[in-house]
Amino acid sequence: MAAEGASQLISVVTLLGAAIIVVPIFKRLGLGSVLGYLAAGLAIGPFGFKLFADDPQNIIHIAELGVVMFLFIIGLEMNPSHLWGLRRQIFGLGTLQVVVSAVLLTLVGIAAGFSWQTAFIGASGFVLTSTAIVMQVLGERGDIAAPRGQKMVSILLFEDLIIVPLLAVVTFLAPVNPSELADTTPIWQKIGIAGLSLAALIAAGIWLLNPLFRIVAKTKVRELMTAIALFVVLGSALLMEQGGLSTAMGAFVAGVLLSESSFRHQLEADIEPFRGLLLGLFFLGVGMALDLNVVLDNWILIISGVIALMAVKSIAIYIIARLLKSSHMEAMDRAVLMAQGGEFAFVLYAAATAQGVIDSATNANMTAIVVLSMVLTPINILIHNKFVVPRFTTKEEREADHIEEKRSIVLIGIGRYGQIINHVLTMAGYHPTVIDLDAKMIDSLRKLGIKSYYGNATRKEILHNAGVENAELLIVAIDDKESAVRVVEMARHMNPNIKIIARAYDRPHVYQLFQAGADLQIRETFDSAVRSSQKALRLLGIEKEVAEEVCRHYFYRDRHRVKVMAEYYDPKVSGFDNAEMMKVALEEDQITMLEIQSILERAKESEH
Repeated sequence: MAAEGASQLISVVTLLGAAIIVVPIFKRLGLGSVLGYLAAGLAIGPFGFKLFADDPQNIIHIAELGVVMFLFIIGLEMNPSHLWGLRRQIFGLGTLQVVVSAVLLTLVGIAAGFSWQTAFIGASGFVLTSTAIVMQVLGERGDIAAPRGQKMVSILLFEDLIIVPLLAVVTFLAPVNPSELADTTPIWQKIGIAGLSLAALIAAGIWLLNPLFRIVAKTKVRELMTAIALFVVLGSALLMEQGGLSTAMGAFVAGVLLSESSFRHQLEADIEPFRGLLLGLFFLGVGMALDLNVVLDNWILIISGVIALMAVKSIAIYIIARLLKSSHMEAMDRAVLMAQGGEFAFVLYAAATAQGVIDSATNANMTAIVVLSMVLTPINILIHNKFVVPRFTTKEEREADHIEEKRSIVLIGIGRYGQIINHVLTMAGYHPTVIDLDAKMIDSLRKLGIKSYYGNATRKEILHNAGVENAELLIVAIDDKESAVRVVEMARHMNPNIKIIARAYDRPHVYQLFQAGADLQIRETFDSAVRSSQKALRLLGIEKEVAEEVCRHYFYRDRHRVKVMAEYYDPKVSGFDNAEMMKVALEEDQITMLEIQSILERAKESEH
């Protein structure tokens, strides 16, 4: 028993040591963490230095929980209404990409001399993209919430949904006298069981999960919250697996059901450490599973298979993306990122072997092709980003992001001013649709998990896509004076009932925003200037409460003063030359001064 425990401990230390040594080196070289994990797995595996003796397939099976947890976290970011908004991408784009790619890849297999049954099985496994690789890359570059990332997530969700039909097709293709291992369950029964499992999970999510979390939260036992988080993720994955569906699909559905729960952020924090570690373990397992002996014995078949299948799948993805109005850069990005086979291929090939559709040698070759395609994907991404992207980004202006969600609050501008507004609103439970014209800022915020969209809000179609016609509140936080006025004018015209708060540069800008239709015009330095005045009064010996009252009174009187002056504002006449406006300004100043003097006099009298 002690020897067995020591052996397991050595395996764990070997895995962690390989990751700690190799991954930072690959990250430092700019090669990415995924390629680092794959290289580490290949180095310590049975086909490298043989430091790890366990079966790599067992490691992959356990580490797939990392993918499961990743999909749970993604589900937490997608409320049911947002998921419903993706239905066309899931069933439209997903169906088109899978069907077209599967047909073309099957033709490649037939052209290589395989029977149509073998070619179809190989194509079906290869057409299902690696969820682990795609989600890891999207997460690292902060694109999961971006429109191009959402399209890839939608395709992956559809691929998870077609697992049951594909396994049913494998059974249909089995010989007339299948082996005892063959599954003879009718297809209608499989679909029924899968549907019941999904319905049971949804029912539990609606009526059981939130009450369960509230009960556990009342115990105030921190580790119990972590335990229930893992229970929800693993339990939903197990339920879907028992129903014949993808474990990742189960975790994703559970995440969606909890996306509007008050425990969402706590769940995310509890799951994140396990997700990262297990996902890294998965890539280590894939690296160890690359059987170099099989590759060397059949290197012509395997290398040509990898090149042909990845090339054809990339071309199919690119063409479909372009047909569905994606930009050239987005189509190329998706083609490079989703060109590999996926983890489900291992399950599909094993089932086909068990039922006599393909032999063990074909299974080994197909598995090697899929694993090698997964290993090559990070390298292809690196080459694409370094040599292809720079050539086209200089010639092709970035297109505005497609905004699919329609929220009640729209925030224009996420710079130093807008970030504070967004932070406060988010902390209070409100999630505005954020639009900005700074591409680098948008990309950086996405890496922090702040959902935002690239686009020029002075264009009417951008405001329309953001749902301004039905929004309750528009906040204009950009520092471009003319653009801010233009946005306010368009928004007021598009939605007469919307409330508009606008950042103002100075007093003349306040007048312009007022005339454009802004309900509130907030001068960007006014609040800080009033606070500085309050501090000055304190240093001059005025009591804290009196200084606060003086500045509070000045704050509201000056806002009233500017509002009255705005009625006489004429952009063609200089402010000091506008007699009516200057008259109002002097009258308002006199009233404000008398009232502040009155406050100070009352304070002096109370001291005596």
